Amino acid sequence: MRISVSSDMDEPVARLLLAELERRGHDVVAHGALRPGDDPQWAYCSEAAAREVAAGTADQAVVCCWTGTGASIAANKVPGVRAALCTDAYTADGARRWNDANVLALSLRLTSAPLLKEILDAWFAAETSQDAEDRRNVAHVGSLDGGAGAS
Repeated sequence: MRISVSSDMDEPVARLLLAELERRGHDVVAHGALRPGDDPQWAYCSEAAAREVAAGTADQAVVCCWTGTGASIAANKVPGVRAALCTDAYTADGARRWNDANVLALSLRLTSAPLLKEILDAWFAAETSQDAEDRRNVAHVGSLDGGAGAS
């Protein structure tokens, strides 16, 4: 899977994220502080990662900033993106399962190495719900983008 990753700071957890995704066999594209010459500001690098998902050049993205909030807000402004700020494995599972989230937002401050692995395990193990009500909700969220990303 091709995953676009952004971080506004070159923090140990961001470096661990890149390494962990690569260890799991993913093709990783870095943005922001993780890529020399890129704009490291959270709004810009999160947008860049999210745009790759919206364009279909990345299957998913992981966007990071100190709290994760700004990164998730910026990513969610890109039509077709459903970014979820996840601080635990249960939330990551639910975001993929019920919300069909395609961008994971993480807090550089709150995410430890063991927690990162738990969140990634849950994120990648979850299967998107095919329940009609869940699909209608995801489609409605897509319609809020003017129709982009509706499933």
